[in-house]
Amino acid sequence: MGHHFVTSHKHIFFLIFLSGMAALSWESIWQIKSSLALGVSAWGTALTLAITMGGMSIGALLMGYLLRNKNIARPLRIYGVLECIIGISGLFLNLAFRTVEHLDSWAYAAAPEMTIGVHITGIVISLGIPTLCMGATLPVLGLISRKFQTSIATLYGLNTLGAATGVLLAAFVLIPLSGITCATWVIASANIVVGIIAWSASAPHKTTQKPAKNLKQNPPPLISYRAALFLSFITGLATFVLEVSWFRSLTAAFMSTSEAFAIMLSCVLIALGLSAHLVPYLKKNKVPLGLLIAGAGILILLVTPLVERFDLFMYTHANHALIVFAQWFAVTFYVIGPPVLLLGVALPWILDDQKKPSRWGILYGLNACAAIIGAITTAWLFLPTIGFARTVWMVGTLVVVTGILFAPKQRRPALCILGIASLLIAVLFESGVGRTRVQGASSYNSINPSQILEVYEGPDVTVSAVEYESGRKILFIDGFSTTEQSGENDEFDYSGHYMPWMGHLPMLLHPDPQNALVIAFGTGQTANSVRKENPKSLDIVDINKNVFKLAHNFTANENVLGDDKVTAIVMDGRAYMRRTGKTYDVITLEPMPPTFSGVNALYSKEFYQMARGSLGPEGVIAQWLPFHLVAPYYGASIAKTFQDVFPNALLWIDPPSGTGILIGSANDDKKLGQSLPGFNRKNIERDLSKKEVQDAILLNAQYLQQYGSHGAIITDDNLLLSHGKGSRMLRNKDNTNAQNHELLNEIKARQHTNPP
Repeated sequence: MGHHFVTSHKHIFFLIFLSGMAALSWESIWQIKSSLALGVSAWGTALTLAITMGGMSIGALLMGYLLRNKNIARPLRIYGVLECIIGISGLFLNLAFRTVEHLDSWAYAAAPEMTIGVHITGIVISLGIPTLCMGATLPVLGLISRKFQTSIATLYGLNTLGAATGVLLAAFVLIPLSGITCATWVIASANIVVGIIAWSASAPHKTTQKPAKNLKQNPPPLISYRAALFLSFITGLATFVLEVSWFRSLTAAFMSTSEAFAIMLSCVLIALGLSAHLVPYLKKNKVPLGLLIAGAGILILLVTPLVERFDLFMYTHANHALIVFAQWFAVTFYVIGPPVLLLGVALPWILDDQKKPSRWGILYGLNACAAIIGAITTAWLFLPTIGFARTVWMVGTLVVVTGILFAPKQRRPALCILGIASLLIAVLFESGVGRTRVQGASSYNSINPSQILEVYEGPDVTVSAVEYESGRKILFIDGFSTTEQSGENDEFDYSGHYMPWMGHLPMLLHPDPQNALVIAFGTGQTANSVRKENPKSLDIVDINKNVFKLAHNFTANENVLGDDKVTAIVMDGRAYMRRTGKTYDVITLEPMPPTFSGVNALYSKEFYQMARGSLGPEGVIAQWLPFHLVAPYYGASIAKTFQDVFPNALLWIDPPSGTGILIGSANDDKKLGQSLPGFNRKNIERDLSKKEVQDAILLNAQYLQQYGSHGAIITDDNLLLSHGKGSRMLRNKDNTNAQNHELLNEIKARQHTNPP
């Protein structure tokens, strides 16, 4: 009876599509869960990618070996079992990562050097089984294609298009609407449903008696097996080198939001899926594979000058998030889609040439291994040493040369000329990123900076220190202007005035702050103001070591890192908070914008609970509240979440800049803000008087609660800021800022009408 579930190729195609959709949804969930468990870091991202791709590689190799020389009558049944295992594994995902998190904290306390081993072991245990099963489906797909007399390239393409859909669904629908836990259950259910249907439909198909005859009629492959191995490696390597390099540049134009990454990745996957679907047509029309690969390399070189300049032409006046995202998607796919489409033809082409499951497994496994090598060497070697543009030139040239080797002899001279010409165009039209131009810097001030002081391209982000003609210096992180130091010719510019007060204010509210912690260094102005209040020790935590290297360019920090009482720690702030056993009197943090990917973890209820656990009895915490970057609902949500953990809280508005700072106390009995004991410490330079500081308290605890009632609690599960509508920021910052202050002023008026 079960075989009636699948009566045509359409049903098989739908199952393969749905399977791919679930697979990439899982990868999105895995990356989020690993960053929460182990901290956001380039190392953690690379580790998760390596174990994911490595597991898939091993799975494909093992399944190919197991299926060698076997006549499998019901491959759908094997496929169904693998899908069910993936789904069931997903149900234990939360438990697995909670265990990894606890082990990480234990290992760091016992011996910090042990954490690397814990990370590797934990991710392998959490993701090993599902990734092995995902990779194992590839050789089984080959058997299914044989059983149903279709091309493995077609099934591979459908699976990849499903993956693109999964990326978009996870980022725009599943996580925003249901949160991580519910999304996990939905994805697991999809795998299990696919598995049950595939198992039920596994009876021999009525057309299965013909494949053997048809296979004999197929001509031998034009590309040898050794050549196929070479192409599998080169194209896997090139694809991930391009993904890492191009994405680094594109984030400068699109900002590092979760939606931006989903859009970029989906563009790559759609191009790969379409290229797989084109394989049967291209083979039928005898289009040389070498010609297509060489064409991919030529296009890679030609589009790179455009990718370099995305930050110059991608700014939009559209206020509706969906319009903004549609523009991002259209332009990204228009530019990088064609070269990826041509490059993506190779793997499904050579898979389609082979008829043995063992070879399907080896080719796919080798491609996945090459992807790991490409991603890691690009992030840790090529980007820091030669930059993303030159990295792309190198891989583009490699792809052109590879294509020429496999192209018909009569086409090779023309391809050589085109390849050289495209490389010259890429070099001649380079925009000078990292040397004469910083992405995002010109859009900030309508002109290029007068001087690029220092640039570092690291494995996770690119950081730059630039100076404008006015003398203003700005720190850029992946094209986003994070913190700045005003120049001598900048009259009445108070936009950065709040930064020192992120340090002064919490220190002034504590009677005797001895140990202080600053999360997110920036240009060091907040850390320096904390130091000026004379704590015995000051720990500064930042995820990016290169930010510390740039500190000397910003004299306003007065060489805070050179002070003996200061300790600079390179680590994710949340991971440090969870790992440290140290008790602090003051914690202050100004991370990247709340809407950026991964930053939700520093605004969630779970993070504030960790912070409270690290504060002493009179401990004070300060949290940046950027009204210009989030709509009122999300500003109120930040306040609501903060006060849920720190009921004794207030909202302070920096008088010159209008920037908000949330202040919370670990002492719930002593009303915060009634006194400023820190002003008893004399001979400390501050540019606001005691009265000015007290007058800048906008909302006390009671009315801060009213403000919070306009929002919702932010958690690690709902990811409200990074995956909710909060990340769909308005493009007009003035509107966002004005809307926030309009709501605040309404509540302030009530406070003045009904004073406590």
